[in-house]
Amino acid sequence: MSRVLAYFAASTLAVSSAALLAQAPAAPQRGGGFALGAGMPPGGPAPQLDKLSLPPGFSIAVYAENVPGARSMTLGSDGTVFVGTRAQVVHAVVDRNHDFKADEVLTVASGLTSPNGVAFKDGALYVAEINRISRLDGVLDFAKVPGGAGPAPKQTILNDKLPADRMHGWKYLSFGPDGLLYTQIGAPGNILDRGDPYASIIRMKPDGSSFEIFARGVRNSVGQTWHPDTKELWFTENGRDMLGDEQPNDELNHAPKPGLHFGYPYCHQGDILDPEFGKDKSCGDYAPPAFKMGPHVAALGLKFYTGTMFPAEYRKQLFIVNHGSWNRSAQVSHTGYRIMIAKVQGSNVVSYEPFAQGFLQTAEGAAVARQAWGQPVDLLELPDGSLLVSDDRAGAIYRITYRR
Repeated sequence: MSRVLAYFAASTLAVSSAALLAQAPAAPQRGGGFALGAGMPPGGPAPQLDKLSLPPGFSIAVYAENVPGARSMTLGSDGTVFVGTRAQVVHAVVDRNHDFKADEVLTVASGLTSPNGVAFKDGALYVAEINRISRLDGVLDFAKVPGGAGPAPKQTILNDKLPADRMHGWKYLSFGPDGLLYTQIGAPGNILDRGDPYASIIRMKPDGSSFEIFARGVRNSVGQTWHPDTKELWFTENGRDMLGDEQPNDELNHAPKPGLHFGYPYCHQGDILDPEFGKDKSCGDYAPPAFKMGPHVAALGLKFYTGTMFPAEYRKQLFIVNHGSWNRSAQVSHTGYRIMIAKVQGSNVVSYEPFAQGFLQTAEGAAVARQAWGQPVDLLELPDGSLLVSDDRAGAIYRITYRR
């Protein structure tokens, strides 16, 4: 059994996949009549990569199985992949022989509160829970010893004053080009106005000091990345619910500077005034989205590709995960459940099309019933230029490669 670092308990904790998923906070409902998202396939969720379609020359394979609730990912300096969850644990996925297939999945921390956000810098793992951010020192020493027998990492709490609201409370965590630590504080409901610091993207120094709001009017962002040349922030934002199946769109937003307001709760998708909070407001007063990604697709992780494995036309282009709708009416069925590619020129998105799809399947013998065997969440580029994809439904990580 792996040794674990417990924030709230000193004893070793063994947690099954089913238990982890059961402990995760309930997902927010989307726009229509399905309250629990797409149905489960027969036999339950498991990787079915033969059902995925990718552009010619691309392949996808399992990098790691048995990673329950796999969400955000970050890469350690020795190649260890650290994976957050919306349950209670953070995983360390270790490829000891460097064959691009995990040899072991360890529990590096447990007893947490939705530790979705993870980031790695200068030998330490940073973890974002709902209301606090911590630094774990010694995580590489822990991961290098098989069986979880390495020395337990040391925890330092950097900020424990963040709001404790669970709805939209799980965090994405990353270091910006400025060396600051970025995360978000989501709106604690579908549509409401709580003022600062809610509905914002925030940043701070790595030691937790100098907390400030970078952007406002952001309902819930669970994916942030920076353009490799301009060093400007791009992020996904999930639109509000209960305005119907076809609106508003989830947004791809671009924040070239601090201080911008992206409209929530007054204006959605740049051109829809909210029926309650939009009175006496103008959408022209807020930063519009760089692109409308479709209603209720649940856009999450995104990355600009900087490697050399993929063809040249993919370099510095934006891969975006659509985790998938939670409720749309039966007449229109579910949407999302795919990985998209956005071609970016300057501040403009000139094309947006599917890159990997097939996580969502039509159930045999049913005209509109849809079953999802997987739901992609986050993306991570490896040093060789391949791309990892986490899947919190199948509890796995996949690796996308290209061969000329």
